[in-house]
Amino acid sequence: MKKVWQIAAREFVSTVFTRAFIIGLLVLPVMVAVGIVLWPRLFSDRNFKVEGQVEVIDPTGLIVAEMRSAAAKSRPDALGALLAPGGAGVNPQDIAAALAAPRNLTIVERPATTDVDAEKPWLTVPDRDSPHLAIAVIHPDAVEAETGQTQLGSYDLYVPQKQDNRIENAVQQSLRSAIVGARLAARDLDRPTIDALVRVPPVRAVAVGESGEHGAQGGLNFVLPLAFMFLLFMGVMGSGQGMLTTTIEEKSSRVIEVLLSAVSPMQLMAGKLLGHMGISLLGMSLYLVVGLLMLSSFSLFGLIDASLILYLFIFYLIAFFTIGSLMMAIGSAVNDLREAQSLLMPVTLLLIVPWMFWMPISRNPSSTFAVVVSFLPPVNSFAMLLRLASADPPPAWQVWISIALGVAGVVGATWVAAKVFRIGLLMFGKPPNFATLVRWVRAA
Repeated sequence: MKKVWQIAAREFVSTVFTRAFIIGLLVLPVMVAVGIVLWPRLFSDRNFKVEGQVEVIDPTGLIVAEMRSAAAKSRPDALGALLAPGGAGVNPQDIAAALAAPRNLTIVERPATTDVDAEKPWLTVPDRDSPHLAIAVIHPDAVEAETGQTQLGSYDLYVPQKQDNRIENAVQQSLRSAIVGARLAARDLDRPTIDALVRVPPVRAVAVGESGEHGAQGGLNFVLPLAFMFLLFMGVMGSGQGMLTTTIEEKSSRVIEVLLSAVSPMQLMAGKLLGHMGISLLGMSLYLVVGLLMLSSFSLFGLIDASLILYLFIFYLIAFFTIGSLMMAIGSAVNDLREAQSLLMPVTLLLIVPWMFWMPISRNPSSTFAVVVSFLPPVNSFAMLLRLASADPPPAWQVWISIALGVAGVVGATWVAAKVFRIGLLMFGKPPNFATLVRWVRAA
């Protein structure tokens, strides 16, 4: 056992205390932090202005006046009205509209008889002071339906090539708002009254439980299962790839022959598993702590059941020893990474399957499908963790049955991997196929 721990310590130290590992470990937290800081700056429209001329051919004679009236309203005033103290409930759509790119549209009215094709070249005329943004042709029945018809018309829009789509969206929003205003005015309807009638501001649900009441966090119920499965996936996949790579490198460089002169294949395999388990636990623990600190900063730490963290590590160990032992078996059987690709496909599919079904499992964790998948090694670790992190966690007996089945899967996977590992380490030449691996298992 002493040799096993020596091998584990060597694998841990030789990997952890390297510049590449430290940089790789910190890349994700740094990317998240940079994204939080830069995302609002890079994707905000507050510094983008929609300025220019819009030609309007309006047979109704009503739309242009509405557009000019809307263009006269300043964006700061609209935002101030929304956020005024004592105001009514605010709809998120209203806030989004108020925070959108400010518009300074100059409405150029053309006669209803204007030839549209003759006006189109106007869009290509450069004008730095007031760019030509669009030509809008209002349908004659946009405000009042034609005789015998109930369907109202709309408009046609022509814009220059390679124009920013945000400009087109702003123009279309102005046109739609003007048409709706004209329709209401034509029917003697007061627009502020209509808007007040149809606006129902959203409310924040209150979650009621045995521990009391608190604001419901629907978004957390969606993100939490994904976050825990991501931690499990990163821990298993990262360490599995490391074991595969180091085994292939040691075998191809013949270092493995020197190691086997001092230790047995089983001691070498166990030491590598334990060493890479420590490496993976270090990385996963760092990401977990960062995530918990972020939740704590938003006062959401109390919404996570502490038992989830315990189950995360339990299912991590199950998934790690299952996938990791298979990765080592593949690494011992091939001579380079290229040869390993075909043998890696089934193991990779085992890791992809949970991502394919995480949405139906997390949304309906008590469904027959979710229950069955959570009892099927080796994907049961991912499926059960998704169910535990969902809004409707499974009963304890299902969790422990899944753990027992997972442990049985670990025993089976390590037994098969050990037999392949013992033979494959000193085998060179043509890489084996699955039939050859089965023969190795039966013969060892």
